[in-house]
Amino acid sequence: MQGNWALAKKRTRLEQRARIAQTIRSFFVARDFLEVETPHRVPGNAPEAHIDAVQSEGWFLHTSPELCMKRLLAAGYPRLFQLCRCWRAAERGTRHLPEFAMLEWYVTGCDYHILMEQCEHLLDSLRPEGLLTYQGQKIDLQTPWERLTVADAFDRYGSRSLQQALAEDRFDEIISFEIEPRLGSHKPTFLIEYPSELAALARRHPQRPHVAERFELYIAGLELANAFSELTDPVEQRQRFIDEEASRRNAGKPPYPSPENFLRELETMPEAAGIALGLDRLVMLLTDSATIDEVVAFTPELL
Repeated sequence: MQGNWALAKKRTRLEQRARIAQTIRSFFVARDFLEVETPHRVPGNAPEAHIDAVQSEGWFLHTSPELCMKRLLAAGYPRLFQLCRCWRAAERGTRHLPEFAMLEWYVTGCDYHILMEQCEHLLDSLRPEGLLTYQGQKIDLQTPWERLTVADAFDRYGSRSLQQALAEDRFDEIISFEIEPRLGSHKPTFLIEYPSELAALARRHPQRPHVAERFELYIAGLELANAFSELTDPVEQRQRFIDEEASRRNAGKPPYPSPENFLRELETMPEAAGIALGLDRLVMLLTDSATIDEVVAFTPELL
């Protein structure tokens, strides 16, 4: 009987992926992080205008373990990490899957600057030679990596300024098509200080409240991670959820229930920072794979 060649030819990549996951676990365990598991099926996710959850018998599959992990922070756990599956509806492409793998970690008593340093250390453990070649691009991983504000990125690479893009409601378009492909082309880039109206669950900068303490990490034009200093004000967080839910409903999307347990426990959460890093994309980079299909055993089309 002939075997499944589509699966068989992925063996090298899947073996590389397993070693990468093992190295990641060793990295965090050696730094006194607790590995946790949180439910994949939840009553509701944090409402985000551009992310749609998959329904599951009246509840939802989580789009991120973020809310549950922050509740653990509030309960007194200082350093957490998790490797898990996440689901987002209608996401499919060469870099997207509706079911994908996420690495998330959270640390109390720190801000997003510390997370940038931890990203640098993590990649150093995965690629100690300090050099990455991806699809013909040579990426210098020697630290420190580039820190570039969103405003400066628009001035450097965009067809209009950040202020113009926001006024014309073209931020997502310009950053996706004009700016992102040029980030991290020679050295990884932390895109920092997002406008406060795009803060999501991030804390505003104490000296510059028009921006948030948020960054995204790009390597070879590939968005790899999203991180921020955590907002711990439940009143402001509730209003942000209300605003996001209004945007969803105005776009004709189904309503999400408010995550009341999270909002209630947010009052006791200490200062912290957290990050979500796409594991599938990280494996793509480290194995020089052109598409996400090459680094997962089963895509939806193989099921």
